[in-house]
Amino acid sequence: MARSRVIENWDPEDTEQWEAGGRRVARRNLVWSVFAEHVGFSVWTLFAVMVLFMPEDVYGLDAPDKFLVSAVVTLTGAFLRVPYTLATAVFGGRNWTMFSAFVLLVPATAMLLLMANPGRPLWMYLAVGALAGLGGANFASSMTNINAFFPQREKGWALGLNAGGGNLGVATIQVVGLLVIALAGNRSPHWVIAVYLVLLVIAGIGAALRMDNLADQTVDVQSMKDLARDKDAWVLSLLYIGTFGSFIGFSFAFGQMLTMTFVGNGQTPGQAALHAAQITFLGPLLGSLTRMAGGRMSDRFGGARVTLVTFCAMAVTTLALVYTSVVQSAGGGTLSGGALVLFFAAFLTLFGLTGVGNASVYKLIPSVYEARSHARGLTAEARASWSRAHSGALIGVAGAVGAFGGFLINMTLRASYQSSGSATAAFVVFAAFYVAAAIITRAVYLRASAGGAPAVESIGEGAVAVR
Repeated sequence: MARSRVIENWDPEDTEQWEAGGRRVARRNLVWSVFAEHVGFSVWTLFAVMVLFMPEDVYGLDAPDKFLVSAVVTLTGAFLRVPYTLATAVFGGRNWTMFSAFVLLVPATAMLLLMANPGRPLWMYLAVGALAGLGGANFASSMTNINAFFPQREKGWALGLNAGGGNLGVATIQVVGLLVIALAGNRSPHWVIAVYLVLLVIAGIGAALRMDNLADQTVDVQSMKDLARDKDAWVLSLLYIGTFGSFIGFSFAFGQMLTMTFVGNGQTPGQAALHAAQITFLGPLLGSLTRMAGGRMSDRFGGARVTLVTFCAMAVTTLALVYTSVVQSAGGGTLSGGALVLFFAAFLTLFGLTGVGNASVYKLIPSVYEARSHARGLTAEARASWSRAHSGALIGVAGAVGAFGGFLINMTLRASYQSSGSATAAFVVFAAFYVAAAIITRAVYLRASAGGAPAVESIGEGAVAVR
């Protein structure tokens, strides 16, 4: 007889239960959660790869059009993360992972048909891009589910691995695109999509066979409503705009910006697409891998400290991009020599920093609510339930707001290119935002008390502000 797919009385903070088999169950669910989220991210960023197969003279989309489609894809992925956050509590983590994998067959198939029939109107690309946003929403349900499976002391690692493994989908699909361009040319996008049609089926079946539902999932509508009046919810969501919004926004934009740079240096569209594909995947790859490492760093040094350092470094790195953009504009669209190397290095560094920041902000979320739960006068069981419910809800909400940052990235780049033909103004805006985010992090989570001592409390190994 098949074992039950519903686990009753799950308590990862119970050390005896955890050592007696809880860890094994949690890690099995984590493996398939990572895989399903990985494929979902790939479908979400499918258009970012398809642009490499879409020369303007064939498909009729110019650079601002492509930035607009990318913005719509990120926007729908952001909005859908809110209902996806609630989905695991309503339908169960296993059940929703199955559904969220299989439903992505719709936008993937639609994109396949669209790419096979070039010259379609812009609204069709916008509609299919909106459907692909479902893949971005997978992140919220996956993270909320895994948050419930792991104890507080391992959340930084588990959430970092789950998110980083999912983020790797952005790099993986770009590698697949590179291989297709190298082997079959930039007129064979159907091979990329065919690979992911198969992987979506595997993800859905794997979730059905290997994942579990938790009977006591506590993310609910009331917790979501509470967050609307919660200062920490707004602050942490804002910080996540700067980290994850940058990651996903630049993941969509990097390939297109590279292609325009190579064309500006005299390459044909085909050559530019191949050369861009050879480099583009490195950014999301770094951002994904550093997210995993960032989870460990945040467990050790505290999410607030890591977040502060990350935003400071992101601001400095973006100023380097401002410089390269100015040089490119002065050169009539050409970027070469040391400025070109700096452009690549700065963008890759920025990707790596976004990964660390993604992990550190997500470490802050459960730490903040765990710390605040101690002041509520609740029993240990009620306190743990309150903390899990609110941190789980915010993980989804912050994910949605953060993904909205990807929309802002692409719309800002679109406006910058439309007004001046370069990204200089956009990079200035991004650098200013990172400076502001660093100041907010310092003021809210690492500020000094009246007596001069930091107003923080250690929960596990993370430092969070006490109110």
